[in-house]
Amino acid sequence: MKALLQRVREARVEVGGQVMGQIGQGLLVLVCAEPEDSEAVGERLLAKILKLRIFSDEAGKMNRSVQDVGGGLLLVSQFTLAADVRGGNRPSFTAAAPPDLGRRLYEDFVARARQAHPAVQTGIFGADMQVHLLNDGPVTIPIDMR
Repeated sequence: MKALLQRVREARVEVGGQVMGQIGQGLLVLVCAEPEDSEAVGERLLAKILKLRIFSDEAGKMNRSVQDVGGGLLLVSQFTLAADVRGGNRPSFTAAAPPDLGRRLYEDFVARARQAHPAVQTGIFGADMQVHLLNDGPVTIPIDMR
């Protein structure tokens, strides 16, 4: 699985003009499943995200996790993280998991996140979403569990 984390002051995802998920301070997490992924990979990814120390402590150093600061998680499925642009000007998305597997892994990831963290919001798998965010820092971190 791949994820792109953005430390945010606030973020929301809309579908058809309606807010589906919204957080204040926390992490916007764009998540992409790949064909060889499993629920165990998602579990490892979630553990990394929850423990990653990318929020400032009292001394201004990135030394606190989203759990430490009581931040929210906004989890958004994003198959385009698997884009391959080496072959031309149109990205190929063949490295992304097929939709049925991608949905299953995303939903499992969300369920695990809700069990492990008190403030979890989501987008809608496969929907045309508009994501609004105020990146804090900016801090943007890619994670590839391969």
